Order: sequence, then structure tokens, then C-alpha cells
Amino acid sequence: MCEAGDRVYSRAIRRGRVPRDEAQAVPCLLELALLHPDPDDMDWLVPASPQEVMNRMLRGLYAQVSASQARVADAVSAFEWYAGLNGPMPARAAAEGGSAIRVLDGRSRIQAAMDEATEACAREVLTVQPGGIRREDELAEGMHRALDLRRRGVHMRDLYTHVARHGQGLLNYLELMDGATEARTLDEVGDRMVVFDRTVAFIPANRDRTMALELRHPALVEYLVTVFDRLWRLAVPLTASLPDTGIESVTHRERSIAALLAEGHQDAVIAERLGISVRTCRAHIARLSETLGAASRTQLGVRIAQTGLAETTHSTEATPIRTSKQRIPHAPMRSPS
Repeated sequence: MCEAGDRVYSRAIRRGRVPRDEAQAVPCLLELALLHPDPDDMDWLVPASPQEVMNRMLRGLYAQVSASQARVADAVSAFEWYAGLNGPMPARAAAEGGSAIRVLDGRSRIQAAMDEATEACAREVLTVQPGGIRREDELAEGMHRALDLRRRGVHMRDLYTHVARHGQGLLNYLELMDGATEARTLDEVGDRMVVFDRTVAFIPANRDRTMALELRHPALVEYLVTVFDRLWRLAVPLTASLPDTGIESVTHRERSIAALLAEGHQDAVIAERLGISVRTCRAHIARLSETLGAASRTQLGVRIAQTGLAETTHSTEATPIRTSKQRIPHAPMRSPS
């Protein structure tokens, strides 16, 4: 009971009744039937007996507990019956090496499953890494796994957004891996994904990536690999320059933004898909408007359509660029978390 209610109810118990005006600040006393009108004088309120209140409350709680116990008993009985129907399932699951789809709850469980898959991997790792420039701690996190895979002769292919190529760490990483890893970039990629030996894949199960799905169903894994291979053919090698937009003063990133603007996306969505900040995205939009001579967003859309910027093209035929010889221990392979 709140302090005001305790004070009024206690006074009513001691005195036998209290004026109705004193209970105006705590109407819950009347609603809960702790106080009720005095039959002899309606301007006064008399308290219900504490024993009566306790018995009333306990009866309600007892009814709730009894109902809950009945529901538990029904549930146990039902699931015991269902459990008797799946006799062959444990043996089949064991023969297949576990569940086809497993939910990993928590970063520690995700990392443990990733480490186990890394140790078992013998041929190939495919990864999709969304976002912008990789932070040094993110890149360094998977260094020991990448080096172990390289030592065992496992080939790795990584997909990033074009923004990621502005971080020197990835170029240094490619040199460090000495041909064991290939990296390509696209305007945008899907959510994070890691596939080991085309038999097990990991993808996020929620937005903040504190849960992941471990997929071992052959059809699902094959589908993800097919999507990856098609994106790979469209992507540009990290060690090659991006193709020219064909329009003077318009950068490749601005062309990507123009294409998404033409699809009707808001600034925040464009920024997330291209791996840049909203502020950077708006700066590029302002520069694009100036370049195309657009005075409004509507006019900018018309200019984009007129110049053909909405028609994005990709090419893996590009000119190699010089990379730094400085070696920094980075690695891009990360878990879906």
C-alpha cells in the first residue's frame, strides 16, 4: 500500500472510521473495498476487517495458483504424449550430425559454434561483411582463426561494401594472408553471413546480432552459396579501382546513392545499406544536387533519371592499384554477432 493509503487505512482501523474527505486522495481504498461507507452516516467511511481483506486476497491467490497448477499438469501430460511419438527422431538427428537449424542465443554461444566450425573446416570459407570501414578491433578479433585456416590450406572469399576499401587494414590483411584470401566489394551487400565448406552457415537471427542461426540443411546452405557466388561475380576486387561512373564530377558512391534515391529510399536507409553515416550520406546528396543543378529533392530525382544514374552497373574488369607494404595483423572473418 502507498504511504497515503497506509496512513488513512491505519487511522480508520484505530478510530473505527474516518471522514470521507480524508480518503479522497486515495480512492484505491474504496476500489479495493478496504473502506466502505458507514450505513449510519454516509459522510464517514469504516474499514473492512484486516482478516476479511486477507481472506479475500488469499482466496483469489489460491484460485490463481490452482488454475496454474492445472495448466502445468495439462501441459506435462500433453507433451509426454507428444514425446512418445518422436522415438526415431533422436537417432536420425544424431546420424545427420545435429539439428538442421539451431538457434544460438548469446555471443558466447555464437562464438563457440563458430570456433567449432572453423576447426572442422577443410576447404573453403565464404563471408559477407556489411557495414563501412572495419574497425581495428573487429578485424583483429578473427585473426587467429584466419591464420589457422591459412595454415591448413583453406581458401577464403570475403564480400564487403565499397566503403570498406577506404580502410588500409583490409589491404594489409590481403598481403598478410598471402593469397589464401580474396576480397571483393559491392555498392551494398546483405546481412552478415559465414559459410564453412558449403555445409554449415551462420546468419544473424535478430537485429542487434545477439542471436544467430546455425544452418546445416543442405538446401538452405546451397541457396546461400548460390546467392554468394552471384554477388561475387558482380563484385569488384579490393585491389582494383572502382569503375568510372561515366559522368564527370560524379563519384561511384554518389552514383550508388543516386540509384537508391531513385528507388525512393530515405537518407537513413541509404546510409545503412551503403555502410556510411547519415551525415556523410546527406553531404553526398548535397554535392550530387549541386553537380546536377537540382534545387530540390524532386528535381534531383528528375535529374538522376535524365542522366541515367539510376542504372547501376558492376564490373570486375578494373585497373589494379598499388597497395601498402605495411603489415598490420588484421583479419576480416567475423562471426554473425
